Amino acid sequence: MRLSLIITTVLLIMTYSTAYALTAEQIIRKAEQAAYYAGDDGSSLARIIIVDQQGRKLMRQFSLLRKDVIENGQQTGQQNLLVMFSRPTDIKGTVFRVEKSNNIEQDDNRWLYLPGLDLVKRIAASDKRTSFVGSHFFYEDVSGRSTLLDNFELLDSSGENYLIKATPKQPESVEFSHYTVQIHKQNFIPVTIDYYNQDNKHYRRVEAIQIETLQNHPTVTRSKVSDLISGGYTLMEFRNVQYDIGLPDSLFSERSLRYPPSQWFK
Repeated sequence: MRLSLIITTVLLIMTYSTAYALTAEQIIRKAEQAAYYAGDDGSSLARIIIVDQQGRKLMRQFSLLRKDVIENGQQTGQQNLLVMFSRPTDIKGTVFRVEKSNNIEQDDNRWLYLPGLDLVKRIAASDKRTSFVGSHFFYEDVSGRSTLLDNFELLDSSGENYLIKATPKQPESVEFSHYTVQIHKQNFIPVTIDYYNQDNKHYRRVEAIQIETLQNHPTVTRSKVSDLISGGYTLMEFRNVQYDIGLPDSLFSERSLRYPPSQWFK
């Protein structure tokens, strides 16, 4: 009788676990939320260290502001970002602005202000997977790739991470054939993202090197992108990360490209 009860209990637990198992799409959306939508807004100071295949280094320093679009108390998936560079001198005052869409039929809007030319340059959708200010990060890495652009398949969930394969819905629009992402089961932070080209060669990796819990939000404070073909890589480090600081909507405007408000960029 006791053995029968134990077996029945185990079967019930297994049935319950299977019924409530997360799908690949649910896992990916939780990962997107954890990586890009923690809090209603946020700010941080950051620097990127670019290392080429010969070991030569370049450094960029910037401030980042982010605010989610909230409607009826809920996040819509739309988001505004503003990035201003302070170092080195040759790119000081350069500003990157993003309006993220939540519609697969509408591309995110991205602009770059170049102070030396006093020029606002719109970044075309075809350029979103090009180098972010000379680094191994892409513009899309900084603002995030929409989960609506790919199909997802859960490959493995046996370890401490979920392993998911993503295949682009419009393969002609990107340089990769697919990528795999490992997502931590506890905090849903993407730990590694591995990209494969049309010849199925592993050519690029994005890694979360350091994760800290700040204001109850798991936060990547150090990440790395590696070019596995050339051997170069870029490190990105964040400090003074703050969430829910009450950024005004007016901050994320065309005017802020040329005249970024100094009180928010410290």
